[in-house]
Amino acid sequence: MATPRFDTVQVGDALPPLQLPPVDRTTLALFGGASGDHNPIHIDTDFARRAGMPDVFAQGMLGMAWLGRLLTAWAPQSRLRRFDVRFQGITHLGNAMCCSGHVIEKLHSGGESCVRIEIRSTNQYGQTKIAGEALVALP
Repeated sequence: MATPRFDTVQVGDALPPLQLPPVDRTTLALFGGASGDHNPIHIDTDFARRAGMPDVFAQGMLGMAWLGRLLTAWAPQSRLRRFDVRFQGITHLGNAMCCSGHVIEKLHSGGESCVRIEIRSTNQYGQTKIAGEALVALP
């Protein structure tokens, strides 16, 4: 992976989007096992329905992990300085998420040349599920 360079990145530049397949039960179970998040609302339909939901739904941190994949496909993880998100909606089964980002500022922070990136994940209906920002140091 070629790390983007501060002198060539411009405000408004878009990161290559990350398009994901529709969320399914297998993905939720695998993420639950990998993350240790065994909350039954994400894997047990009866439990989710008793909680007033129509079915199980994705873990919030799964959505954040997808945004992390977006960022680290663009620049190495070692360049990530900050990664903040706001959970804005539930990612339901069948949602095909697209993670996107674009550069909103070039700045110097802590003696490093950095870019601030606005990130978001939206489903196939255009509904934003997670929005946030990241700070990435560039050579």
